[in-house]
Amino acid sequence: MSIFDAIVQAVIQGLTEFLPVSSSGHLTITQHIQGMQEDNLFFSVMLHIGTLAAVIGVYIKLILGLLKEFGRMVKDIFTGKFKWSEMNGERNMVMMLIIGLIPLFLLFIPVPGTDMKIKDLAEMFSKSGYFIVVGISLMITSTLLFLGDRKNKRTVKAYKDKGLNAKGGAGRKRYNVVDSLAVGITQCFAAVFPGISRSGSTLVASELRGMNKQAALDYSFLLGTPAIVAAALLEGKDALFPKNGETVTIEFWPVIIGMIVAAFVGFIAIKIFKWLLKTDRMYIFIAYTAIVGLIVTIISIIELSKGVNIFSGAQLVF
Repeated sequence: MSIFDAIVQAVIQGLTEFLPVSSSGHLTITQHIQGMQEDNLFFSVMLHIGTLAAVIGVYIKLILGLLKEFGRMVKDIFTGKFKWSEMNGERNMVMMLIIGLIPLFLLFIPVPGTDMKIKDLAEMFSKSGYFIVVGISLMITSTLLFLGDRKNKRTVKAYKDKGLNAKGGAGRKRYNVVDSLAVGITQCFAAVFPGISRSGSTLVASELRGMNKQAALDYSFLLGTPAIVAAALLEGKDALFPKNGETVTIEFWPVIIGMIVAAFVGFIAIKIFKWLLKTDRMYIFIAYTAIVGLIVTIISIIELSKGVNIFSGAQLVF
């Protein structure tokens, strides 16, 4: 891999990991156009670590505060001082993040009649023969973003009708168990289908539950942090110790530069997303994912009729 290729993939990863347009979907589109049949798994893992650094960079104060509160909470649990009804805002967030992560175990449920687990479906759907899944999933993302945006506008209107100040954003800011499980299940759903945005769909799940949109976005990014770590550990193990016993070749400079670029671009993407959400410009992502999804779906239908990738001429892989 050249440094230029590393930078291009890092920019795509950094932007699409946090903007509600689906990083997995865009990487699949890029690889499909380039005719790539296999991922550089180790490089992909390193890019995820780069984007993880972006989240930490934006939320460092909040993350440190939550870690300290987690330590105090564990102490209170073991000393019998923990009371659910008396949790402060930070402790509530810690508990809701833990509960929101529980549904991730659903990804390890075996798929009946196969030797795969649910999480393995994501790799299957990224193959060229399933390109139509990306297109349909992107259009689903567009629909979800539209529903979330409309729900948020209704929430704001309801606040104003009651004479409440909605300048800082309307909706609840404190999550409950049902909210967290709803977002966690949505995150699992997004993990399976390349094209369904994790950040976008989890944001929408919160908005449909009546949450404040900025609080919802913060929760979405924080919930994604442990998920990125877990994915990096699992994929990192497979990358460094492949089942086929092949020797792994690590290209030092492309990896290092890719991580730095992904972190920088990811940091900017988070800031942009927060600003666009605050200024009610979600229509940009609604329109973009709908258009790209429609184009990908049309291309995939043509390819399925011919049995080949129209960009590379290679046979479709199922």
